[in-house]
Amino acid sequence: MRVAFVTNMCTHYRVRTFETLSAYCSVKYYFFSAGSEWYWQRNHGTRTGQFEFEYLKGVAVGGTRITPTLVTKLLKEPCDVFVKCINGRFALPVTYLISRLRRKPFVLWTGVWMTLQTPFHRLIYPLTRYIYRNADAIVVYGEHVKRYLMSQGIQAEKIFVAAHAIDNSFYCKVVDQRETQKVLDRLRISPSQRIVLYLGRMEANKGLTYLVEAFRRLTSDDVVLLLAGDGAESNRLRELVFTLGMTDRVRFASYVPPDETPAYYALAYVSVLPSITTKVSKETWGLVTNEAMNQGCPVIASDAVGAAAGGLIQDGVNGFIVPERDPEAFAAAIQRLLDDPCLRQRMSDDSRAIVSTWDNELMVMGFRRALDYVTGGVESLSTLSDLTNTLQHTTVSK
Repeated sequence: MRVAFVTNMCTHYRVRTFETLSAYCSVKYYFFSAGSEWYWQRNHGTRTGQFEFEYLKGVAVGGTRITPTLVTKLLKEPCDVFVKCINGRFALPVTYLISRLRRKPFVLWTGVWMTLQTPFHRLIYPLTRYIYRNADAIVVYGEHVKRYLMSQGIQAEKIFVAAHAIDNSFYCKVVDQRETQKVLDRLRISPSQRIVLYLGRMEANKGLTYLVEAFRRLTSDDVVLLLAGDGAESNRLRELVFTLGMTDRVRFASYVPPDETPAYYALAYVSVLPSITTKVSKETWGLVTNEAMNQGCPVIASDAVGAAAGGLIQDGVNGFIVPERDPEAFAAAIQRLLDDPCLRQRMSDDSRAIVSTWDNELMVMGFRRALDYVTGGVESLSTLSDLTNTLQHTTVSK
């Protein structure tokens, strides 16, 4: 089977997944992004791997990445199936249209589990819904995305879960004590202090002000909050910590390269992801939870986190799931672990056990099932005239 796989870029956490899929079928990856998306830390850069790929040159027009060569590449690419991620205002409709022109099955890959409410997304929703309904199969991050799509009228039988995973072999490695001591020394944290860790982008949708408010409510005095990462909210968070008189209890670590993150997870008593729902986003997954669990961290996450809604975080088993924007609920969950080291150890063991089976092979199995489904006989492919009608309707709505 030959697959043309179009997605924005190869990130550090996608390399092993793309390599694993390539071991099962002939895949050519077309990357159309320069890594400038608002949700991406540019310091991470983009990656390559042991698979066939091409990064396409393009230009930014407004908020849209235009890659003209994608059209000719896909028209000529010898393939049996097209796979396309949900991203790309230009790349998504182009890939879908070419799949129909060439009468090849189209597989959509998505982690979106809400209807975005920006004026732009409301405008294009008729087209988005059309692609949802007429894709020959849809691969999703987890059961939460499947439930959302079914609520939008998508048939369950064409939705396939590719459990969102990372390279566990890297994140579960034993971290040298000298490496963790360097982190403690640099951040002025005593080895006797227990660390509540947030690691990731510091943006409004991460809900970090609620985490700071939650930490202020804790009664334990041997705990430090470590906020590791950078972003638009960094200065605001520092000001909030100063205003609340918590500078002696909160530490900030700037950007942490992916290769250095295991040491932070190894030091953490608990990892927290307090993301919130906004008009423009809802945490599609939160792979930092996978990373933390590989080092035996219990995870406390809001119910707006995909990894919580999708089943990786199991409330009361390997962590807690609490309502978003609720500092008291977060504080209670953190305090419960601080007060009960035995509970924390049990959740630590369960984190390692659960994430060990949540691997790249499991993720790729979802793609393989979708590919087998669309190549094993599809009743009909959507017609070009149907797409044209939808595009015309969208234009009229505008």
